[in-house]
Amino acid sequence: MMITADDNNNDLQEYPRRSGAMNSSTKECTSCEQNNVDNITEGIDNVVLDNTSTCANCGKEGNSDNMNTCNKCKMVKYCNAACKKKHRKKHKKACERRVAELFDEQLFKDVEPDECPICLIPMPHDADQISVESCCGKRICSGCMYAMKLSEGKDLCAFCRTPTAATDEEEIKRVKNLMDKGVGGAFFLLAGYYALGDLGLTQDRTKCNELLLRGGQLGYSEAYYNLGNSYEVGRGVEVDKKKSQHYFELAAMGGHVSARYNLGLLEYRAGNQHRAFKHFIMAARAGHETSLEVVKAGFRDGLVTKDEYANTLRAHHESQKEMKSDERDKASKIKEEMRRSGFRA
Repeated sequence: MMITADDNNNDLQEYPRRSGAMNSSTKECTSCEQNNVDNITEGIDNVVLDNTSTCANCGKEGNSDNMNTCNKCKMVKYCNAACKKKHRKKHKKACERRVAELFDEQLFKDVEPDECPICLIPMPHDADQISVESCCGKRICSGCMYAMKLSEGKDLCAFCRTPTAATDEEEIKRVKNLMDKGVGGAFFLLAGYYALGDLGLTQDRTKCNELLLRGGQLGYSEAYYNLGNSYEVGRGVEVDKKKSQHYFELAAMGGHVSARYNLGLLEYRAGNQHRAFKHFIMAARAGHETSLEVVKAGFRDGLVTKDEYANTLRAHHESQKEMKSDERDKASKIKEEMRRSGFRA
């Protein structure tokens, strides 16, 4: 198959007293009742919580809180740093295996999609249909921006109603104010301006990547995704496939479906078909069109089971339905018409 790139149960229950139930005519002796309580509490007081652990190297027992824990896997404890160092070589394989398991738990964990703060509909996957507002730092979908333009007849922020910055200097000042407040999207905005040499800034890919890194660290997954692309093709940095995959992974953990699709491609090319299709299926279920086509091809080639494909298809349609709105459709149509006419969208 050829794949091409795209851009605890609780058993103790409290049973309610039956309505109208007759109270017992025989009352238990209060002194006996108190004796029962005293016996129970005495038993509890005599219980000593076992907080001991065994050193993985020498076998000596000690207080768990005072022992040295493996910094990576958190599975084993040592009585001191010397035992930890002596046991390192023997523990290495098990440690690496557990670290990989913990990482995969995070990597393949479902992430709730972000919602537009106005219409409360899951955000579209296309970055062109999302705007980061330099006034309030909110991410607004294209449908709500279109509705605002239609109702007010002028360019206002759909969330806080602040007019669009009148000058390039004012726009940059707004963005930097948001950066001072730790808004990840603001770092992403400024990174874009440096990437394009926009708003009177000198084009600087290195500065762009620095800003993308900070934006990602502040939780903006789109920044990590773009940084992954920079390392993939060498924009302002040397090509580094390992770093590219690392940033795609961080973006995917933040819910970025295109980054997850890219991870699927990387795993497939590396011959890791099982991991690849885990990524493709997750992205497709989240509504990613190209990933669905890959899953469909995988089903035809016997790499995806019938149930996996059927469940993925249902989830995909549901995700697409949740992201859809008339306003977004109209905004997309207008943007497409502008592109065909040669206008910058």
